[in-house]
Amino acid sequence: MKPICYLGFSTAIIFSQMLVNGQTAAPKPLLEQAADPVVLTIGTTKVSKSEYEQFINALPPQIQTEAKGPNKRKVAEQYAELRLMAEEARKRKIDQTPAAKIQISLQQDQMLAQMLFRDLQTSVKMDDAAVQKYYDEHKNEYEEVKARHILVRFKDSRVPLREGQKELSDAEAMAKAQELKKQLDGGGDFAALAKTESDDTGTGAQGGDLGQFARGSMVPEFDTAAFSQPIGKVGDPVRSAFGYHVIKVEERKNKALTEMKDQIEKTLRPELAKAEVEAIKKANSISVDDGYFGK
Repeated sequence: MKPICYLGFSTAIIFSQMLVNGQTAAPKPLLEQAADPVVLTIGTTKVSKSEYEQFINALPPQIQTEAKGPNKRKVAEQYAELRLMAEEARKRKIDQTPAAKIQISLQQDQMLAQMLFRDLQTSVKMDDAAVQKYYDEHKNEYEEVKARHILVRFKDSRVPLREGQKELSDAEAMAKAQELKKQLDGGGDFAALAKTESDDTGTGAQGGDLGQFARGSMVPEFDTAAFSQPIGKVGDPVRSAFGYHVIKVEERKNKALTEMKDQIEKTLRPELAKAEVEAIKKANSISVDDGYFGK
């Protein structure tokens, strides 16, 4: 039989550590009670709105999201159950047993270590040179393209057949796409052809305009063509599960460092925090007895 686990993963550890003292708030004056209503009753213990919110706001961000979002009631019910069971354990003096004291101490150490790492992430000094270096090494990831396309579907395409349209074989669709490219190379109006010929009716109505998009936004075959073919030229038809795409890249540019700085810093902070952890470990020796623990 699996043990009962309240709130999942490490949330129970976090909750139990915050409940370890088992303290109950002193009664509030009547006027204050009216402004701060009781939102949770656990046995004889009453938890006010402000007390519960203070508790939730002290939890890690991912748990706060659950507690303030669609699982708000579920988290409150699980918290109440956990607190009820913890209080019963205290009545039975389980918290005073040697095993309980060791486990509580271990969980407290684990929680403090996690909180230290989060603190290191927020307090670590961000080096502008490191941000610039990361940006330069990942510049292609910040590239955007502005393009148009005309889609020619074939049988079993993932795009529905337009009303009154003939079902084309793969070879027929390829031939049509090549003919459209020929017309465009000869000076044909891309937007006009897209409106009449594209099987992507959504973008077709907009002259085939896809707007701006980043790498990885499109299916791989389309993505490769859009980020490699010459700007202003109509490329050779590209086949995907949707059909044959006739693509014209109108613009390709990189997002500026100023646009990406916050995202880069968010990416770098955990790595810089790990470096801080390694520095702490190096500054404090750890010795393990090989005879007892082995090598």
